[in-house]
Amino acid sequence: MSGSRQKGLQEGNPNNLGATYDDSGVNFAVFSAHAKAVEVCLFDEDGTRETDRIRLPEYTDHVFHGWIPDLKPGQLYGYRVHGPYEPDEGHRFNPNKLLLDPYARAFHGDLKWDPSLFGYELDSPDKDLSFSTADSAAFVPKAIIIDPTPQHFDHPDTPWTDTVIYEMHVKGYTRQNSAVPEKLRGTYAGLSDPKLLKSIRDMGVTAVEFLPVQSFVNSKFLADKGLRNYWGYNTIGFFAPESHYAAEPDNAAQEFRALVRACHEAGLEVILDVVYNHTAEGNELGPTLSFRGLDNVSYYRLMPDSKRHYINETGTGNTFSLTHLNCIRFVADSLRYWVKEMGVDGFRFDLGTILAREEDGFHNDATFLRVCRQDPVLSHVKLIAEPWDVGPGGYQVGNFPPGWAEWNDTFRDTVRDFWRGEAKSGALAPKLLASPDRFNHSGRQTWASVNFVTAHDGFTLMDCVSYNERHNDANGEEGKDGSPDNRSFNYGVEGPTGDPDINATRWRQCRNMLSTLLLSQGTPMLLAGDEFGRTQQGNNNAYCQDSEISWLNWEIGKEGAQLQNFVRRLTGLRRRYPILRRGRFLTEAYNKELDVQELTWLTAGGNQMMPEDWGHDQCFGLMIDGRSQRSGIMRRGSDATVLLVFNGWKDAVPFILPETGEGRWKLLLDTNQPDAGSEIEKEVFDQKHEYTVTGRSLLLLELICREAGECA
Repeated sequence: MSGSRQKGLQEGNPNNLGATYDDSGVNFAVFSAHAKAVEVCLFDEDGTRETDRIRLPEYTDHVFHGWIPDLKPGQLYGYRVHGPYEPDEGHRFNPNKLLLDPYARAFHGDLKWDPSLFGYELDSPDKDLSFSTADSAAFVPKAIIIDPTPQHFDHPDTPWTDTVIYEMHVKGYTRQNSAVPEKLRGTYAGLSDPKLLKSIRDMGVTAVEFLPVQSFVNSKFLADKGLRNYWGYNTIGFFAPESHYAAEPDNAAQEFRALVRACHEAGLEVILDVVYNHTAEGNELGPTLSFRGLDNVSYYRLMPDSKRHYINETGTGNTFSLTHLNCIRFVADSLRYWVKEMGVDGFRFDLGTILAREEDGFHNDATFLRVCRQDPVLSHVKLIAEPWDVGPGGYQVGNFPPGWAEWNDTFRDTVRDFWRGEAKSGALAPKLLASPDRFNHSGRQTWASVNFVTAHDGFTLMDCVSYNERHNDANGEEGKDGSPDNRSFNYGVEGPTGDPDINATRWRQCRNMLSTLLLSQGTPMLLAGDEFGRTQQGNNNAYCQDSEISWLNWEIGKEGAQLQNFVRRLTGLRRRYPILRRGRFLTEAYNKELDVQELTWLTAGGNQMMPEDWGHDQCFGLMIDGRSQRSGIMRRGSDATVLLVFNGWKDAVPFILPETGEGRWKLLLDTNQPDAGSEIEKEVFDQKHEYTVTGRSLLLLELICREAGECA
């Protein structure tokens, strides 16, 4: 330790973990229940030379802490931690490894794969039981001290019932967009362009959901193949924005905040896809980058009878220990930071079941979930679970507690199956109502079901109607990675074709699935690019494709522009008719006072569906009679009566428009009329009119009245 640092060193305080600047110095606080000592290592401005090594002088409640004078924002640092190296007992301390601060707000430099990153000798016959003395400092990023300037954000606070989510990749969205200055393409700054964000908002989107932007590393597995972790599900810095998405890498936090503020000004909420189920350190054969070297036993779930090995309920090698109170504190601190200091409006939790898995399995009142629900910050943002993992009892769709929304993969699978002819009306019907069989309990509302037909993982929408098989050869795994179960159909030709009939069918099927998504109860989520027919050339696992396979191609053509306009029409109809986005679950109950039934299922003959009709019919109607909502509970406009007609058959079907008393049926949407805008609403039909519904198409109609009070 240098004399100047030694002279002013003080014990500091253990309360705020990480490195906290206070105008005259920096307080360091590091949790470890089993370490013997923690050293702060300071580096020169380019991170190549270690200038000081200071041992933290105090230890309070499992926290090593100390205050070092005269350190300024911009100072680079890391930790070295001393303790037992006893893999069989779960301990893997190795002071030869420079460790990243879990609470670091920013990083300088990139991870460079080298044998010194591993706590053991790679060529040792004992593998991870051996001990490496090689210094890893030259090959790891350095944390950066930042100035904690107070932040303020004006959040849109969009109600759940009005929310339309747009899942997107920060880099991929603008990487090939010629409207963005070339030097800003693929960056936070490039995405901040007001015109670009306005175009997203004008599409009817209310929230952008970014694939992981917390600092992540490229795995050695991909680096050795010349590929890159594109999706970002390999987090190592849970407080730091990914610097590779910044136009100025050391300025990533400020650029990200500017992006959030630009989104808010455009009326868009920002939701982050976050990965707290595992870290980038892998299993016992992985590198020692941070948590493993700080306190392996506390941060990771280890096999009870063999603590050398990790419980792997994530499929990535390790599982973060969300049953350990300090881990829960770490995650909660991280989430609050992204809300208060970075301005985000919600989170989507990757492999969310792990967040709620206690020692004996999944609990919907698990400690972490209760922490979120009572937290004064987190209880007021949008919380979305991916409700599955690969562990025992890992599939938990519908089982999260009140206050949480969940990805509903049963909606995706059923909608795809219905439109390709593999599911009947009885399977699709509950999905149109936000899957009440799964979500209608404990006072939960329809918005808890986050409906989607595509996401980053799997085929794009256009690929769903263009490929029967996955085509993942570019991933370097002989095309065997990714799921073989895509519930897709190519309609006669695998991949692109010049056949006009096949192409017409494909585009109409895109309209059908998007219409089903945006006209169903629940919270819809669009995948960026689906609104204009984006393709990944049949790759259904593009996690490692930081390339034109994944980047959005903005040369969308006539059909793509046509589909964009169609999506705007859909979201406009969803806004216009609150009955399509109810908070309360719809019922088939009969209202004696109004002499109406809120929800009626209809056959193509215009009659109410009977039990025997559900098993084989692929053409049916759903009438939602808004007149039963005139009690004043619902918002203005909820009393519209609408009719949805679904024809999953290949051939056209004559559909008898239902008889409801007085009034006529106005056509709002027909997926067989892709160019039709508001002018389609001039088409009005009498009750009991026989409307020929094109094969594989969808209709939306509204009951209108000739005179005031006629339809009451």
